[in-house]
Amino acid sequence: MRRIGIIGGGQFGSSLAQALAECGVEVLVLDRDRSVVDRLADIAAKAMEGDATEEGTMEAAGFRDCDIVVVAIGSDMESSVLTTLSLKEMKIKCIMAKAASDMHGKVLSRVGADRVIYPDRDMADRLARMLVAPSVLDYVEVSEGVSVLEIAAPLEFVGKSLSESMIRKTYGVTVLVLRRAPQPDGNQETLVSPNADDMIELGDTMVIFGTDDKLRKLEKELK
Repeated sequence: MRRIGIIGGGQFGSSLAQALAECGVEVLVLDRDRSVVDRLADIAAKAMEGDATEEGTMEAAGFRDCDIVVVAIGSDMESSVLTTLSLKEMKIKCIMAKAASDMHGKVLSRVGADRVIYPDRDMADRLARMLVAPSVLDYVEVSEGVSVLEIAAPLEFVGKSLSESMIRKTYGVTVLVLRRAPQPDGNQETLVSPNADDMIELGDTMVIFGTDDKLRKLEKELK
């Protein structure tokens, strides 16, 4: 299972943790604020209170074993830069860091961030994909070249089992979650890691994992 660490549990960090956890990713969270840690305790595999700039804190939080670490500290430029630098010294495989400005982003790149995230721009990218393909409800990039797409079940899939839809064979992607339409009483059935014989029903939402090129192929079919 992929393990992703998030430093900073503000709005961006919390939203990312939630999205990743829903996709079956093991998420570790580190934040200075105890209330933030408590709030994310049920979402993350491990949520720890601590200052990432203090020696030994990230090691204790388990970040050395992460495939990716996201520095989601946007408001405190000094802390985000020092944290990114420390992660680089720890030889983390992939470091992604949130930037509040172009200058902040340039500094983060200089000290070792493999990718700089500009939340407002990334949201624009997601919106663009949703506008191009109206069936696309959401899009989350998990790592470089690999994403999770949430779509309304296409009508041509409705009434077929996952196997009969041939979505995996045709597009090379994996359906992680099949979410049924809400019932009148408010209940909503969610099938995590659905079986090949599970039926796709009208109003279903599909959460799909795959490489970006294969997901784009699927998106083109949804236009």
